[in-house]
Amino acid sequence: MAAALDPFDLYDVRSLLSDEERMVQDTVARFVDERVLPIIGECFDKGVFPKELVGELANLGLLGSYFPEEYGCAGMNGVSYGLICQELERGDSGIRSFVSVQTSLCMYPIFAFGTDEQKQRWLPPMARGEAIGCFGLTEPQGGSDPANMKTSAKKDGGDWLINGGKMWITNGNLADVAIVWAQTEDGINGFLVEKGMSGFNAQEIKHKMSLRASVTSALFFDNVRVPEASRLPKVKGLKGPLSCLSQARYGITWGPIGAAIACFREALEYSKERILFDKPVAGTQAIQLKLADMARRITTAQLLSLQLGRLKDAGKLHPTQVSLAKWNNVRMALDIAREARDILGGAGITTEHCPIRHALNLESVITYEGTETVHQLVVGREVTGINAF
Repeated sequence: MAAALDPFDLYDVRSLLSDEERMVQDTVARFVDERVLPIIGECFDKGVFPKELVGELANLGLLGSYFPEEYGCAGMNGVSYGLICQELERGDSGIRSFVSVQTSLCMYPIFAFGTDEQKQRWLPPMARGEAIGCFGLTEPQGGSDPANMKTSAKKDGGDWLINGGKMWITNGNLADVAIVWAQTEDGINGFLVEKGMSGFNAQEIKHKMSLRASVTSALFFDNVRVPEASRLPKVKGLKGPLSCLSQARYGITWGPIGAAIACFREALEYSKERILFDKPVAGTQAIQLKLADMARRITTAQLLSLQLGRLKDAGKLHPTQVSLAKWNNVRMALDIAREARDILGGAGITTEHCPIRHALNLESVITYEGTETVHQLVVGREVTGINAF
């Protein structure tokens, strides 16, 4: 007889991973099981980011995991980074968001567009978790239109004066350095704005019902004087921030798979244990149809992200492919989280179970790094050749 399939990996995607990739996944999975899951429900309830985990994330090589070892990073491949994101988001989107922002939105632009001095100054301490970054692109009026940027940087002697504001900035109040994108006479430029600079303030956003175990902030710039040495010199225009977003979106295609698996696991176990009308809920056709659909959608997402990772590691990744996977996988996870909450009935509305927490978090994930509609239109533009934005 054929061996029973793993309900959380119906197509045996794990067998397609290298030994190193499986080791990375197992290591992060143990960390999530032992260090994240025991505390994350309470962190979500209290609206607190577990800062005590930052050093442990760094010690595991999860900050800047795919950058070269010369900067104190682990030098992992893209698939390993994806698996890191998947396991961390199985714990909570807030933990994965911290790592995504630190790695793809902060360390990446310094690595890709910075000077040797900027790389040596920032990348090693960021890999060690001794310096934390945030990414300042989104503005209150901008949203999905980053070209509508009001934050400005004007030359003043050998320095720049930055004025404006940024909104919905993950890690803002934790950050030692902000990667700030601003309009100049020569187009959009990136700047390294350091904590404590005169006129630079971060204000944490409260009353969130999503990503409660994550720090979200507004940034304000009032004649912040930044030296020319703190400008990222190797990129101009929207290409800079958009390339950073593409790096982060890649990880986001993997993260929601972890959230979906966590919700599916709880719904499956609960439906087997709960007895109604003298039989397990899992024995009804209605519930089996829902569980089978969850397994189908998770399997599709796993295969999408794995192929995306192989394309990334081969240097063949196209931004539209990232948009397709982000659109599919986050929608998949959000739908599964909501369905799992329903299967749990009244028990599903408490944070003693994970589906409601993941469902609330995924309401942010489906919006940030490009809304679902934006990614649909990116794919639409690719297949028609017509820009509908």
